[in-house]
Amino acid sequence: MTGPEADGLPPPLHGRTRIYAILGDPIAQVGSPGFFNALFRRVGLQAVLIPLHVAPAGLEAVVTGLRCCRNFDGLIVTVPHKVAVMNLVDEVGARAQRIGAINAIRREPTGRLVGENFDGEGCVAALGAKGHDPAGRAALVVGAGGAGAAVAHALADAGITQLRLTDLDAGKAQDLAQAIRRAHPALPVEVGAADPSGCGLAVNCTPLGMQPGDPLPIDPYRLDAGAIAVDVILQPAVSPFLAAAAARGHSIQTGPLMLEGQVLSIARYFGCTP
Repeated sequence: MTGPEADGLPPPLHGRTRIYAILGDPIAQVGSPGFFNALFRRVGLQAVLIPLHVAPAGLEAVVTGLRCCRNFDGLIVTVPHKVAVMNLVDEVGARAQRIGAINAIRREPTGRLVGENFDGEGCVAALGAKGHDPAGRAALVVGAGGAGAAVAHALADAGITQLRLTDLDAGKAQDLAQAIRRAHPALPVEVGAADPSGCGLAVNCTPLGMQPGDPLPIDPYRLDAGAIAVDVILQPAVSPFLAAAAARGHSIQTGPLMLEGQVLSIARYFGCTP
């Protein structure tokens, strides 16, 4: 699978088609429909994944409705719903509990909804696919929401030597820092400015870069030599932050690569791989 455009059209629809969806606000930027519909075609599964544009006010109603839909099997959750949806499922997986956010929900035949989080796994897998091992590196993670928490926990699990967290909501960053310290007591964790100096990884987990005119979430001129720049946003695939970092000779990891790194894990979780 080389990208969301690779044979990403859904298979022909009929009465036996199984339904999956990705839910977010906004939704135009998501890449999951291309990735998953290509996967469904490749494995011969009669299924389709569609985008659902749902504002926060409608989240509970939509999730409740999908619970009752007997040909609906799974939901991918993106911004801004990853935390709020925790209260709408019947069971939360161990990793999602630790992170405090869900990005995939499986509907069981009884209608029970079970949630888990694969964002961090996708980030680390994408780094590994490009030959980058987080172990032994210090990391800056900007953004302490659902994606930031998942990435921070995954990097800590992968063996980083130090973690620097920052968020416009300082309390949210402090809460995440405390959670990381509980899980990894020996890991130095600090909350401060979005300064990448001294870090071998600099990760943007905020929406900054999706809209024209957004400020850069991280100053690329303060990246250490050899530091890797990472962004979770999907559109543009090469964000302004990543473009600036690449122009200065840094290796970059894009949001679509992070998504691709978790597609198979989510598909297995949904039970839609052979």
